[in-house]
Amino acid sequence: MKMQAVAREVLGLMDLTSLNEQDNEASIIALLDSIRPELGLPAAVCVYPQFVALCKQELSRRGWTEVKVATVTNFPCGKHSLQQVLTQTKEALQAGADEIDLVMPYLQLQAGDPDTPWQYVRSSKQLCGTQAKLKVIIESGELENTQQIAQASDVAILAGADFIKTSTGKVPVNATLEATRVMLERIHVSGKAIGFKAAGGVKSVEQASNYLQLAKEIMGDDWLTAEHFRFGASSLLQDVHRQLDSAD
Repeated sequence: MKMQAVAREVLGLMDLTSLNEQDNEASIIALLDSIRPELGLPAAVCVYPQFVALCKQELSRRGWTEVKVATVTNFPCGKHSLQQVLTQTKEALQAGADEIDLVMPYLQLQAGDPDTPWQYVRSSKQLCGTQAKLKVIIESGELENTQQIAQASDVAILAGADFIKTSTGKVPVNATLEATRVMLERIHVSGKAIGFKAAGGVKSVEQASNYLQLAKEIMGDDWLTAEHFRFGASSLLQDVHRQLDSAD
């Protein structure tokens, strides 16, 4: 019974994600078709910018307007110019994006330049204003140690991020419990209302339960809502549905 209760909780915290090179309108519709509203809706869907308008239209048509639409900027390499990133952000906002998942230029941070990442986050947040949440991907698996993960988290928080997020899902090491602990502790220390997103590599309800347990340990039970905690996942939904079906 416990895993079924966890599955129900996980479902409401999911950013159902499709960020594949071969994505097209049909594959995005198929992503939305994989949602089973009788079991529960995810917090958001996360797609490339060119599919934001389609998702908004389809979610509205299905009556699922509470599901947010997230998209990505500076993705996946974190190497676009600031001007390119701001242009991507403006276009995503015009298309109706509710959330922007920005890849921090983490290579600059590694090279000893925290100011450039700060500027990317700050400028992006100024554009988002109150229209959209800014979720900053620090690419924790590419950072060299927990000190860099903590520094990247602090830079994002100080620059105005609404969420900090582990990964793009496009590198060898994505979300880990070790990185999650560091990031949640930095949120806790900041005292700010910042959210956390574990992205990439969380494929089962059992794995997800470890992240929920850690978040409750550091942030408390009441903190754990879709306003503060997300899983970025595609394959996780299958296991969630399997657990919920077994409950029925």
